[in-house]
Amino acid sequence: MKKKDYISREVSWLSFNERVLQEAADKSVPLVERLRFLGIFSNNLDEFFRVRVATQLRLLNFGKGIKQYMPEKPKKILEKIQRIVQNLQVRFDEIFNEIVQELKEKGVFLINETQLCDEHATYIRQYFKRRIADAIAPMMISKIDKFPELHDRTIYLAVKLSKKLVPEAHEYSLMEIPTADCPRFIELPAIGDNKYIILLDDAIRFCLNMVFSNLPYDTYEAYTIKITRDAELDVDNDIAESLLEKISKGVSNRKKGQPVRFVYDATIAPDLLQFIAGKLDLDEDDNIMPGGRYHNFKDFMGFPNPGGPDLINEPMTSAPIPFLENAPSILEVIKKKDFSLHYPYQSFSYYVQMLREAAIDPQVTSIKITLYRVATESKVVRALMNAAQNGKSVTAVVELLARFDEGANIFWSKKMEESGVKVIFGVSGLKVHSKQTLITRMENGVPVSYATLSTGNFHEGNANVYTDFNVFTADKRLTSEVDKVFTFLEYNFKAFSYKHLLVAPYNMRRKLYWLIENEIRNAKKKLPAYIYCKINNIVDYEVIRKLYQASNAGVTIKLMVRGICSLVPGIPGQSENIQVVSVVDRLLEHSRFFIFCNNNHEKYYITSADWMTRNLDYRVEVASPVYDHDIQKELKEIFEAGFRDNVKARIVNAKQDNTYKKESKKKPYRSQTELHAFYKTKHSKVKEN
Repeated sequence: MKKKDYISREVSWLSFNERVLQEAADKSVPLVERLRFLGIFSNNLDEFFRVRVATQLRLLNFGKGIKQYMPEKPKKILEKIQRIVQNLQVRFDEIFNEIVQELKEKGVFLINETQLCDEHATYIRQYFKRRIADAIAPMMISKIDKFPELHDRTIYLAVKLSKKLVPEAHEYSLMEIPTADCPRFIELPAIGDNKYIILLDDAIRFCLNMVFSNLPYDTYEAYTIKITRDAELDVDNDIAESLLEKISKGVSNRKKGQPVRFVYDATIAPDLLQFIAGKLDLDEDDNIMPGGRYHNFKDFMGFPNPGGPDLINEPMTSAPIPFLENAPSILEVIKKKDFSLHYPYQSFSYYVQMLREAAIDPQVTSIKITLYRVATESKVVRALMNAAQNGKSVTAVVELLARFDEGANIFWSKKMEESGVKVIFGVSGLKVHSKQTLITRMENGVPVSYATLSTGNFHEGNANVYTDFNVFTADKRLTSEVDKVFTFLEYNFKAFSYKHLLVAPYNMRRKLYWLIENEIRNAKKKLPAYIYCKINNIVDYEVIRKLYQASNAGVTIKLMVRGICSLVPGIPGQSENIQVVSVVDRLLEHSRFFIFCNNNHEKYYITSADWMTRNLDYRVEVASPVYDHDIQKELKEIFEAGFRDNVKARIVNAKQDNTYKKESKKKPYRSQTELHAFYKTKHSKVKEN
C-alpha cells in the first residue's frame, strides 16, 4: 500500500479532535456546553501526548530495522503533530475568547485578577485566606540545586518576583495550583443580574502579595506552565510478582514518566522560561509549546452554569420500556425473546436490575462478567458482591491494564475478592476487552443460560453519555459460545472453536476477511453487495487493504467512523466505492456493529472491537451475530440515521478538512436528536406483553 493510500493514526486522530473543537465553535451549541467541549478537546489532547506522542518518541530510539515496517518515520510524524497542534491551539484560543465575549452578552462574566471591582477584590482576599492559602506551597527555585519534579496533569504558576525600582534584583518561584483541594472555578457575588466567575489561577495571582508578604519584592509576574509525561505502563516480566502488584507499581510510577510536552503561557518572561527549560533539560525536540493564559482546560468539562437553562443542553432523558418497566423478572423476558438496549436513549438501569434480580434469585447458580472499566461508585460491582454474599458463584474477569482506569479497577478487584467474588485478571499477553455477561439458572433441574453481549463497558456513568448497544439473549447458539469464552478466560490452556461468535485473537480476523471476500465474490457475480460499518477506529493495514479490494470489485461500502480512520476514501481505482462520515455531537458515538449484504440475506454483528491491529491480534474481543429480526431492523435504522445526518456529520476524506455534510435542499437531520425521538415514539406505541 502506498503512503498516499493510508493516513497515519496520529494525524487522523488529530483530525477527530478537530471535530471536537468544531463543536466548541458551533454557535448552535449552548455556550456553557461549548466551553465544556473545549475541556474535552484539551483532555483528549493530553491523553494523545501521554500515549501516542510518547510512543513515537520511544520509536525514535529504535534502529532502522523497526522503522522500515512503519508507513512514516517517527520524526516526520512528530513534526506533523507539532505543526497541527500549534494551529489547533491558535484556533482554540480564538474560540475561547469568542465564547467569553458571548457569555458577557448573557450577563456571565469570566474575569481575571485585573478586572476585579472592590467588592470582588475583598471577597477574593477573604476566600484566599479561608480556602486557598493553606493549600499552596511556594518553592523558591532560583538557587536550589535540584529542580522540583513537575507532575503530570498538574498546573503550576511560575512566578517572577522583582522590585519596581531595582528590576534586576529578582527571584523565581514555582507553586502548584491546588485544584485537588480547591474548585477551579470560583463564583463571585452577583452584581444586579450579572454573574461573575474567576479561575483559581487568577485568584492566586491576585493574592501573590499576600503569599510573598515576608519577602522584599513589590512586583509579581505569574505564568501558567504544565508538563505532560509518558503514560505508558512499563510492566516488567518479574514472574515473582503478582500481576496486581505489577500494575499497582506501574500506576504509582506513571507520574514519573519521561516528559513528552511542555506547555507555557506565551507571554511568559523570556528569562523565566529559559531558566525553567534549562532546569528541566528541555530542548526544541521536547515539544515545547507556547499556549494561552490557562492550561489544564480539561477542568472546563465541569464548568458551572451560573446563567439560565439556555446556556446548557436540555436534559436527554432515557425512554422507559414498558415490557421491562412492569416485568417481575427480566430473565423471564429474555427467555421469551431477544431484546436490546441502546444507551443512553434507553436506560442502563435495566441491566443493573437484571444483575440485582440474579443476585437474589434462589435458582441462579452463577454469574460471570467481563469488566474493563467500571464507575467510581459502581452499582454493577455492588450487585455482583451482593450475589456472592448470597452464595452465588460469581466470576469477574477484570482488565487491570485499562488505561487510566487501573486504579479504580484495582480498588474494586480487592473489594470483590473480600466479598467472595472470584476475580480473574485476564490472559497473559492479551487485554480482555470483550463485554459480556453470562447468568446460569437451574430450571426444572436443567441449567439454562442468559447472556448479554455489548459494544461498551458495564459502566453506568459512561452509559449516560456514550452510545452503546447491548443485546440480551437466551439463544443457546450464543450462550453456549459465551460460556466457552469465559472458560478460556478462566483456564487459558483450553482452546475452543466458535461457529457463531467471532473471537479475537483466534478467528475474528479470518472470519472478517471471509465476510468481506464473500461480498467481493457476489459483486463479481453482479449480485447485490455492500458493507455497512459503524465503528470507532479503522487502522489495521490488512483490513483496509481488503476494503480497497472490495471497493475495486464494486462492493458499496459505507463507514461511520467516529475517531481514527487511516483508510482514504475516494482514491481513483482504489476506494471509489467507499464513503466515510463521522458524527460528533453531544453524545460520544461508541457503538460498534457491521452489516454484510450477503446477497440480500444480511448478516449483522455487534462487537467490542475496532478494526485495529491491537483489537484483532492482541486482545480478547467478541463480535456476536444478531439473529433477532427486530434487533436487526433497529441496527439498520441506527446506521441509516447516522449516514443521513446533515447537521453533525462530517465527511472524512484525504484532505482531513472535516467538511460538514451539509445538504442545502434537504431538511436538517440530526441523528442523535432523531434517534432520541425515535425511541420515545417507539416505546409509547409498545403495549405491555
